[in-house]
Amino acid sequence: MTSETVIIGGGVIGLAIAIELQLRGAHVTVLCRDFQAAATHAAAGMLAPDAENISNQAMRSLCWRSRALYPDWTRKLEELTGLNTGYRPCGILAPVFEEAGEQGVGKAGGAGGARGAGEVNSSSSPSSPAYWLNKEAIHQYQPGLGAEVVGGWWYPEDAQVDNKALAHVLRTAAESVGVELKDGITVEAFLQQQGQVVGVQTNAGMIRAAHYVLASGAWSNELLPLPVLPRKGQMLSVRIPEFVPELPLKRVLFGQNIYIVPRRDRLVFGATSEDVGFIPGNTPEGIQKLLQAAIRLYPQLKHYPIQEFWWGFRPTTPDELPILGTSHCQNLTFATGHYRNGILLAPVTAALIADLILEQKSDPLLADFHYSRFQSKPSTSTPMLTNSANFSNGHQPAISPQHSPVQTRLIASLPTQDSPLIIAGKTFQSRLMTGTGKYRSVEEMQQSIAASDCQIVTVAVRRVQTKAPGHEGLAEALDWTKIWMLPNTAGCQTAEEAIRVARLGREMAKLLGQEDNNFIKLEVIPDLKYLLPDPIGTLQAAEQLVKEGFAVLPYINADPMLAKRLEEVGCATVMPLASPIGSGQGLKTTANIQIIIENAGVPVVVDAGIGSPSEAAQAMELGADALLINSAIALSPNPAAMARAMNLATVAGRLAYLAGRMPIKDYASPSSPLTGTITS
Repeated sequence: MTSETVIIGGGVIGLAIAIELQLRGAHVTVLCRDFQAAATHAAAGMLAPDAENISNQAMRSLCWRSRALYPDWTRKLEELTGLNTGYRPCGILAPVFEEAGEQGVGKAGGAGGARGAGEVNSSSSPSSPAYWLNKEAIHQYQPGLGAEVVGGWWYPEDAQVDNKALAHVLRTAAESVGVELKDGITVEAFLQQQGQVVGVQTNAGMIRAAHYVLASGAWSNELLPLPVLPRKGQMLSVRIPEFVPELPLKRVLFGQNIYIVPRRDRLVFGATSEDVGFIPGNTPEGIQKLLQAAIRLYPQLKHYPIQEFWWGFRPTTPDELPILGTSHCQNLTFATGHYRNGILLAPVTAALIADLILEQKSDPLLADFHYSRFQSKPSTSTPMLTNSANFSNGHQPAISPQHSPVQTRLIASLPTQDSPLIIAGKTFQSRLMTGTGKYRSVEEMQQSIAASDCQIVTVAVRRVQTKAPGHEGLAEALDWTKIWMLPNTAGCQTAEEAIRVARLGREMAKLLGQEDNNFIKLEVIPDLKYLLPDPIGTLQAAEQLVKEGFAVLPYINADPMLAKRLEEVGCATVMPLASPIGSGQGLKTTANIQIIIENAGVPVVVDAGIGSPSEAAQAMELGADALLINSAIALSPNPAAMARAMNLATVAGRLAYLAGRMPIKDYASPSSPLTGTITS
């Protein structure tokens, strides 16, 4: 068969585009493998760019624009079908728990810092206002909230739509305007010739069109090498009992790791975020987490009967932004990877894609969501070393760091076996950790972290909170799907401060998608001149944080007894300093570090004071499991080159430790023995 435009995917995005194209005069066919499997059916229908605290500027603009289209868009659909979409511009309330306080830290309070103790205070954002409600005001505004709620944010412009009703309305509207809907069609491959798609192979044969749109969500990667993967979300609903005279919730609650959406006769809440591929089904752990979080936010839920469990697969990209616009083929357009915001972005996606296909008009915003952002870029690691522009004297290194195939095989065959670095059950291949502070620019920080090949990056929670210089755009600057965040309690002078900041750090990691990240680098430093850690405060804080489920990585003096005590209370590592932090003095505590390594049953990470690659190699030769290096890299005239040098030194030091050092002798020993030499 032949059609003018074929859309692959029958979820909210595919149907919205189909209707828009058809209304503008195109002839559209939608191929849908399983209508009920679309992420649309598993969503909650929140239209919440403000409550979600979307930090990426382009994404925020896209979401705001789409939310503004919703009233007219849903009215048009309802006029076409005579059906109700359940659109409600109800606003969203984001309660904040006691540990976050009025700072609004966590998913619910992303609008900014405290607004004071007044009842209602407007935010400074002209595009989308937010209001802080103190404890008294929020409990009056929404009775029944948990006792731990100390305030919250009111986002009046956020809204909701009934996702299942919307899916039904879209499908009915598509049929009513003449879109050809083909169910049970599995697209198996694109047939491409000379930069064009000439057909799609399906289980029903070849289907051809003038233009194609890929809108198959989490399944897009099965057809083309796009970085779109499924992220499972579990949800459930409870029925509102007959003895409750009216709907107990008047508006959406967007809480800490939970949201509750009121519908006519039920309350919907979710959702987990799980990287488990396409493994279906609800799990006891997932449902338990949702129930615990929901009851904490709105306690009377515990008396409501459970109505239904379900799950779905969100289409997720590495940066959690959609892929929109042109592709490698002139007649193929991408509209996929919408992650949590497919329903919110349906109207704007439909309009932008229709403009692009029918009028060749590319909105400037599309550039931020083009698939090419994931294409390979010039490496900042090994090739950086051979680029003379990266060396202050303009000289090339004498020996290329690239290995020939023979060298590579020889290195791979070395008889020295090593195991990966394991911290709190999580496995890492790199033994070099780096930081994000002291760099002259975000770009230098990005290049250095890439050049270091590190997998763990430490982030000062307080500096991110206060948007200290160099930390303003940290969430967007690094790819947190590839780098494990190690929040640290830098700036805390007491155990109590460190415990509080550690909790905020865990929420910060969750905000960046690392839902299971419970790591914390514990620093308790009252000494502002030498920045030496407080051993008593560190131990006190460590004991409490371990009880709360943290994987604690404590920064300590090179004290063997303290290191053993911290291991005994359950710390995941110990991190003795080599010399005062930021001093670059090198290894001044070698003897004590050796004792710590000898007696430790957890990884030993040498932290602070290393100033050069030779010192990094020396620390690894002692038997350290890993290094944390920040200042020596960030303060170098060429941070990226120094980061690469530290990486190589870490590897070399580890290999030397595993190989074993030659014995030290008091006398000379010739490299070439005298036996067998030629004599006259």
